[in-house]
Amino acid sequence: MLGKKEIRAEVKKRRREADEETLHEKSLQILERFRQLSAYKDASLLLAYVDAKREVETRFLMRCAWDDGKKVAVPRVDGDGIMHFYYLRSLKDLEPGAFGIMEPRADCRICEPEEGLLLMPGVAFDEQGHRVGYGGGYYDRYLEKHPHLIHIALAFEFQIFPEVPSEKHDICPDLIVTENRILGGKIGR
Repeated sequence: MLGKKEIRAEVKKRRREADEETLHEKSLQILERFRQLSAYKDASLLLAYVDAKREVETRFLMRCAWDDGKKVAVPRVDGDGIMHFYYLRSLKDLEPGAFGIMEPRADCRICEPEEGLLLMPGVAFDEQGHRVGYGGGYYDRYLEKHPHLIHIALAFEFQIFPEVPSEKHDICPDLIVTENRILGGKIGR
C-alpha cells in the first residue's frame, strides 16, 4: 500500500495530466449524480468547500443549491487555527485567502449548523470509505464537534485507490460520489 505522501503526489500528477475539458465534463456528471441523492434533496443547508487545484467544481454546485432554495456556507480557518463555516449569498462573497484558495469575506455571517449536508474534500479515497485529506485535520475536528451533519465526498474516479492508509481518529465520508458510481452506504441514496 502506498503511503499518504506518495498518494498525494500521485493524485496531484493525475490532476495535472488530466484534460481540463474532461475534468469539467466529469465534474458535471458527479454533480448531477450528487443532486439526485435524497440527502441533497432533503437538505436545506449545504456546507461546501470552494474547489481549487482541479478538484470537482463545487462552485457550480453552490449555484445549483441556491437555485434549489438552499443556504450555502463555506469554510475559513480563522486566527485561532479552527475552521468555521460562513454563509454566502453569492460567489461574490468570496475572496482569496491562504494559499490563494477562495474563502468567505470577513463580513460574512458565521454558520453554526445543527444539521445539514457537508461536502468533505479529500485527495484520495478507497472503496471502504477511508480518506486521505490535505493533512490539516480540519474536517475531522469539525465533524467531531458537529456529529449530526451528513458528510459526502465528491471525487474523480482517478482519486479512488484499492486501499489508502487510515488512522483511528479519521472520519470517513458517509458516501463518495464519482462520475461512475456511489461508494458507501451509511445513508440512504
